[in-house]
Amino acid sequence: MQMSDSRTIKAPQDVVFAAILNPEILKQCVPGCTEMSGSAEEGFEATVVQKVGPVKATFKGAVQLSDVDAPNSVTLSGEGKGGAAGFAKGGANVKLEAVEEGTLLTYEVEAKVGGKLAQLGSRIIDGFAKKMADQFFANFQEAVEGPSEEGETAEEAPKKGWFKKITG
Repeated sequence: MQMSDSRTIKAPQDVVFAAILNPEILKQCVPGCTEMSGSAEEGFEATVVQKVGPVKATFKGAVQLSDVDAPNSVTLSGEGKGGAAGFAKGGANVKLEAVEEGTLLTYEVEAKVGGKLAQLGSRIIDGFAKKMADQFFANFQEAVEGPSEEGETAEEAPKKGWFKKITG
């Protein structure tokens, strides 16, 4: 399955690019991620627990970065094995462009699954993959931008925007 989308993040392009390479940000943003380690240079190892339809699985996998063109674009590709549930693999081409409001992040995602997961049917898998991608990039935007609701204080949202605060 393939999908693409974009979102405007209210932060400078170099801050957004640095966040994409940060394992702590990635762990916070990947839905169901329980562990994340590694570096942008060597790749990341992750453990993600997800329920897809009736199948719940713990995926252990690796993510590699390639075609790094700081601070304009990067390609992320990964593969996770979920034991009897099967496997998932895919990648995302992420492009960043400075715009008046901050940074326009555009992504194209391709995902494939096999094993029991593939037996669930493309409708369930496609919906799940879109939900995961949307949730990741929404979490990423929130982590970089900070509180989005007016009147919300840093105490009410201590995790939001912490990356922008330390790099800004």
